[in-house]
Amino acid sequence: MGFLFGLLAWAADTVNVTGKWVGEAPGRGGQAHAVTFNLKADGENLTGTVSGPRGDMEISDGKIDGDTISFSQTMEYSGNQFKLLYAGKVSGDQIEFTRTREGVQGHSQTFTVKRAR
Repeated sequence: MGFLFGLLAWAADTVNVTGKWVGEAPGRGGQAHAVTFNLKADGENLTGTVSGPRGDMEISDGKIDGDTISFSQTMEYSGNQFKLLYAGKVSGDQIEFTRTREGVQGHSQTFTVKRAR
């Protein structure tokens, strides 16, 4: 009986992020651009893609912890690679993201995406 209650408590604490999420993310020079996240949850693991002006890109290091998700995206610009780090708070049918560039302090961007219907 205790196992069943534990399982129900775990299920209540886990959010369903599997699916398509759309919104606008800040871009270079302050210009917003359309962004789509196709996410797949598997327990505490998160996989998927981010689609934007540069096409579809795989996410890495995806994790789910209660209503918080996180992952990274490797980008290339002018022959240099860098990582964007995403941390998101899921609330109903929206995710509020904070995006930072790995190794760069004090420069983060926030934006919200909504579940596509």
